[in-house]
Amino acid sequence: MSPADLVAYLIGWNRLVLSWHESRSRGAEPDLPATGFGWNQLGALAQQFYLDQAAASWAALLQHLSRAKTDVVELVESMSEQDLYGDPWYGKYTAGRMIQLNTSSPYTNARARIRAWLREQTPANR
Repeated sequence: MSPADLVAYLIGWNRLVLSWHESRSRGAEPDLPATGFGWNQLGALAQQFYLDQAAASWAALLQHLSRAKTDVVELVESMSEQDLYGDPWYGKYTAGRMIQLNTSSPYTNARARIRAWLREQTPANR
C-alpha cells in the first residue's frame, strides 16, 4: 500500500462519515458503511477509495484530505455532547463513537502503515 493509497483511504472514510450525517440531516437513513458494501467488505471498500482518488496528484490528495478532515472537525464541533454521546446512533454505537471508529481509527492505522513503509524505504545502516 502506497502513501497515496493511505491518503485516499483516509479521504474515503472522512467523506463516508460526512455523508452519513448529511443523510441523517435530510431524514434519510444512511447506507452503512457505503452503498453496495457491507461491514464484512471493508477491503473492497478500501479498494474503491483507492480507485476514487487514483487520478489525483499528491498535492491534490493532501488538499482533499485537509478539506475532509476540516469538515469532520466542523461536524463534531457543531454537535452537542448529547448529540455525540447521548443516544445510540447506529446499533449500540453513539454518533461520537461512530465518528471515532471511522475517522480516528483509520488515521491510527495509516500512521502505523506509513512508519512501516518508511522503514522499508530506509537502509538499515542509516
